[in-house]
Amino acid sequence: MIKKVVQAGGPGLRKVSKPVNKIDKKILLLISDLKETLLAHKNPEGVGLAAPQIGKNLRIFVMRDGEKLKTVINPEIISTSKVKAPTKKNDKNEILEGCLSIPHYYGPLRRGEEIKIKYLNEDGQKITETFKEFPAQIVQHEIDHLNGFLFVDRLLEQKRPLYQIKGDEVEEVDFI
Repeated sequence: MIKKVVQAGGPGLRKVSKPVNKIDKKILLLISDLKETLLAHKNPEGVGLAAPQIGKNLRIFVMRDGEKLKTVINPEIISTSKVKAPTKKNDKNEILEGCLSIPHYYGPLRRGEEIKIKYLNEDGQKITETFKEFPAQIVQHEIDHLNGFLFVDRLLEQKRPLYQIKGDEVEEVDFI
């Protein structure tokens, strides 16, 4: 079922999510809801969605992985590459990042180029996987959600600007 995405300031987005103890019918239904909700978002289109964004403070997220959706349960970071300072304009370490909980706002956020995590998939299998470049950005963004952080928090840490997109216009704005 398509769920309403909790917007910034809404309940639960700033809480640390609880681990999933058992992958049962309730959890599988939640995963299905996350997938349907993510796929339903077209403007803006989402690339990842964490359980807190649909009001469930559990350590689960889904993300686009090419043509399919990947489910990540109880992710634990093994290692993250250091965030590199940009060497030139439009550096690949600086992706304009946004969030379905703060639609139409984006910022040039720098994150590690690579992240290695261990997690459970929806079948309960333990997986260790390394993500690079854009998928690494998605994983870091979604793990932030599970820890009660929003991408604007990271922008503030990095003293980076926030932009709002209205139609074809892009305007730098003060933090919301």
